[in-house]
Amino acid sequence: MITLTTDFGSPYPAAMKGVILQRTDARLVDIAHNLPRQDPRTAAFWLRETLPYFPPAVHLAVIDPGVGTGRKALVVRAGEHALVGPDNGVLIPAARRLGEEIDAFEIDPDHEAFPDTGGDGSTFAGRDVFAPAAAEVHETGVENIEEIDWLSPTDYEDLVFPEAELREREARGEVLVVDRFGNAITNIPGNILEDRFGSEVAVNGTAVPAERSYAHVDPGQRLVTVGSHGNVELAVNAGRGDEAFGVGVDSTVTISY
Repeated sequence: MITLTTDFGSPYPAAMKGVILQRTDARLVDIAHNLPRQDPRTAAFWLRETLPYFPPAVHLAVIDPGVGTGRKALVVRAGEHALVGPDNGVLIPAARRLGEEIDAFEIDPDHEAFPDTGGDGSTFAGRDVFAPAAAEVHETGVENIEEIDWLSPTDYEDLVFPEAELREREARGEVLVVDRFGNAITNIPGNILEDRFGSEVAVNGTAVPAERSYAHVDPGQRLVTVGSHGNVELAVNAGRGDEAFGVGVDSTVTISY
């Protein structure tokens, strides 16, 4: 299996799939192609929350604002999985969750394994470098990555999500991502609400009900809940939490109780 995650929209992922299918009959699974453009941190969050549900696979992720620059191209081995993509941190949070140890390898894009496909590889590395690399890693086997002659061990750019500050009666954090429903997902751990569902907490100074699910409040009403990712999120039943709370990515969120 090879999974694909990009910010490309359509039709660019189709070209990547064509390149892969010339080299392997692996099953191709789309994670997402509509992630926020040129935003490695948001993509890293969703990869971290999604990839652990897959069996061993090669995961191709291309969110690459540095394409055409000196940034490295990587294959990262994590347990029985391999992740392929740019060296901008997008692969690392998921890799940490997939394996206790991470081994990173730099791709040599000038190797003959990456022939000219008729386009400018400086702008479409997803097709010209990462897709053929993912196919060969799949065919070679994650456990045999060292045998691939266009890979060499390397270090990598890290990406670590900020941690919330937890006090006796207050948690202070920030919005990490906003999903397509408008739920503002924070870095505040959901366990702060364990004994508070059905009561109110203060979000940036305003009282808001804390509930286990959206339907526990009336449509259009704000609430604080815990999402499937285990973090506190600011939401609205049948509405957009980001707009109702006036927050976006990186906004500070203080919850008092």
